[in-house]
Amino acid sequence: MEQEPEPGNLPEPMTRPPSAGASRDPAPELRARPLKWLVTGAAGFIGSHLVQALLELDQTVTGLDNFTTGRPANLDEIRARVAPERWGRFRMIAGDLAERRDCARACEGVEIVLHQAGLGSVPRSLADPAASHRSNVTGFLNLLIAARAAGARRFIYASSSSVYGDAAGLPRLEDRVGRVLSPYAATKVMGETYAGVFGLAYQFPCIGLRYFNVFGPRQDPEGAYPAVIPLWIRSLLQDEPVFINGTGDTSRDFCFIDNVVHANLLAATTSDPAALDQVYNIALGGRTTLNELFALIQAAVRRRRPDLAQREPVYRATRAGDVRHSLADIDKARRLLGYEPVCDLGRGLEATLEWHLARGRAGPPPANQPPESRA
Repeated sequence: MEQEPEPGNLPEPMTRPPSAGASRDPAPELRARPLKWLVTGAAGFIGSHLVQALLELDQTVTGLDNFTTGRPANLDEIRARVAPERWGRFRMIAGDLAERRDCARACEGVEIVLHQAGLGSVPRSLADPAASHRSNVTGFLNLLIAARAAGARRFIYASSSSVYGDAAGLPRLEDRVGRVLSPYAATKVMGETYAGVFGLAYQFPCIGLRYFNVFGPRQDPEGAYPAVIPLWIRSLLQDEPVFINGTGDTSRDFCFIDNVVHANLLAATTSDPAALDQVYNIALGGRTTLNELFALIQAAVRRRRPDLAQREPVYRATRAGDVRHSLADIDKARRLLGYEPVCDLGRGLEATLEWHLARGRAGPPPANQPPESRA
């Protein structure tokens, strides 16, 4: 099990990141010299936001998704939001990472790969480790091989804070990991290992981004393994109970989707050789307990829906494989990528709630499978 952080290493709860100045803006460079991109998991939560951001920057984008967890509705939302000429620069491929031919087809002519696809969820991986391995390890290796063979310039991939496992002490530093606690975490470690090998053996530049509890619009509140923020928003809007696993003092570094999009663009455009073949924490750099998160979400909901009753959360047993506390040190990403969070927790929650309310219901229609991968 995870070791408790020593009292002296446990920071006070934070909902805003420590500021270190303005972040580097990759937009002017990308508009001046558009690139050809592949986004895997393009119909999923994180992938669809990357596709939209790239199209808004006049890039040419190929998307790959097998639609096991990705949603055509996410692509429909992008199409409604971007200009027709920008949408015309997007090509969608229905394919599976575990099929090498699909990977090769998707990588044709691509300069930058943003690899976001995979099966998320610790509980899901505990229930079916083979499925997680097939998607997150076999698929990862297939895509690495295809991207290198196609002559891609850079490979950016989604890793996860789960790789820290039972590492003692906070905040999490990239070079201090512990024993992983789930098959999902093991697949992310294997992905980082393969990327490191391709960098050393083939001089194929790779950058890993360890996401910490990403949230935002389009994140699915349905399915067997929903993320906590969309699930709680849906439950409160539907006047249903909200469940907290444990006593509520478990803490996370909740990171709004705009920060993740920004980090991917920074990683794709950095010209610093020292920034390549590295892994980075991508997070807010602040710690929030589940009890604090519930209070923030309920307050935001009741400001817009005062007719809803004030609720108390329902506490239940902790889940196997869960890490108790998580907080990222983002100094490495600041130094080498020029990363700075562009949206804090409060504004991110407001934007997420607005997205749910704009649809007149608590999220998109349910998929046949659990939500798209997430940290």
